[in-house]
Amino acid sequence: MLVLFDIDGTLLHSLSAGIHAMGAALRELHGIEVDFSKVDVHGRLDTLIWRDIGRTHGYAIDDAAHARFRDTYCGHLERRLAERNTVEAMPGAAALVDAACAHEPATVGLLTGNYERSGRTKVRHAGIDPDRFVVNAWGDDGADRRSLVPVAMGRFLARHGRPVDPRDVVIIGDTPHDVDCAHASGARCLAVATGKFGIDALRAAGADLAVPDLRDTARLMEWVATGR
Repeated sequence: MLVLFDIDGTLLHSLSAGIHAMGAALRELHGIEVDFSKVDVHGRLDTLIWRDIGRTHGYAIDDAAHARFRDTYCGHLERRLAERNTVEAMPGAAALVDAACAHEPATVGLLTGNYERSGRTKVRHAGIDPDRFVVNAWGDDGADRRSLVPVAMGRFLARHGRPVDPRDVVIIGDTPHDVDCAHASGARCLAVATGKFGIDALRAAGADLAVPDLRDTARLMEWVATGR
């Protein structure tokens, strides 16, 4: 079994620390001010967000430019959180991670739009050890969120020497994008309404289970393990 947690809106919230750091990086690199209220960021890969902004503002979006942005953005995020940690774990998130890690058949990881460096930074500042997540798919590991599930499954195979059945993969996330990427690979999705989207929206998107938060650890782990 492979249990994959999203980060922002699922494991934690950061008072938009990532958005502020991204804005600071774009000011430093390109001298632009971005109105993020007009940018679709929820549940999307940081790479795609950066490219969308580049198409609007006309900066280069090649691999070298992306690497400069990623490093600059992650540096701003680290400094921002070192000065003032605005990251908090969502209710029940840490306990559910503990339970998933203790569930012997499960391998636990992250599937997120964050880069590895920024994702690990956020998780650590939420008081959760990022090293507990051993099979991960990051925001620059694929072309879109759907492509991240096969990446994680491939890393499961490399780690264990055997494939994981898609029906034994569970995505835990807070947006319709999490639901979509799970179902595109035949996985299940536990959707939590601690982000932008409410339970009704998550159910409408097809979530296999939608809950208000992650506090009912025993019940949620039973569903993760059995689907019931």
